Amino acid sequence: MAVTDEAIEKIKEMIVSGALRPGDRLPREADLAVQLGLSRSSLREAVRALSLMRVLDVRQGDGTYVTSLEPSLLLDALSFVVEVHHDSTVLEFFEVRRLLEPPAVAIAALRIGESQIKDLRAHLDSVGPDATPEELVANDLEFHRRIAEASGNSVLCSLLENLSGPTMRGRIWRGLTEEGAWQRTLTEHRAILDAIADRQPQLAQSWATVHVAGVEQWLRTSLLLS
Repeated sequence: MAVTDEAIEKIKEMIVSGALRPGDRLPREADLAVQLGLSRSSLREAVRALSLMRVLDVRQGDGTYVTSLEPSLLLDALSFVVEVHHDSTVLEFFEVRRLLEPPAVAIAALRIGESQIKDLRAHLDSVGPDATPEELVANDLEFHRRIAEASGNSVLCSLLENLSGPTMRGRIWRGLTEEGAWQRTLTEHRAILDAIADRQPQLAQSWATVHVAGVEQWLRTSLLLS
């Protein structure tokens, strides 16, 4: 069992046993990590995952609380998982994205302005080590949107924008369940941007293909195993 999965299970056990009840505030991160025998980083990842599952509510500046655990709230999170794991049509969106986005990246490498490249670097650098999954996904979507925009092709940009919604949940779920996925995403983003900045359209297109196909392959494997 992965370390993050173990951390999730331990927090869930506290809730099921009644040690944590709906509305309860979790102990401080350092104290809870010691109590559960976990590293603070694995505990932090578990809290992020459980917050997306609507089990925990992270309130900036206040602490982390157990949600009401109302069935309607948890069913929203369950539908998230079901949609990703049992609706294979999302693969078709990823296939179309793989066909359209890498060429758009290649065009952007030829047309993008220096100020846009500078802004993209600042955008990637804005992601800190403690970024939430929501912040990481928002950064991911904005990175791809800006590159599509830099292609100068409004039709292509619009098509890719419409593909971002149907593929977003798959990207989030991969980030939560595959160890190192977020860091790999950021590394691939930087490789794409470096190739664009060097005005190497073929290299940029290759990196974009690797990037998009990686998520698609993970999802395809997950669907086969589910």
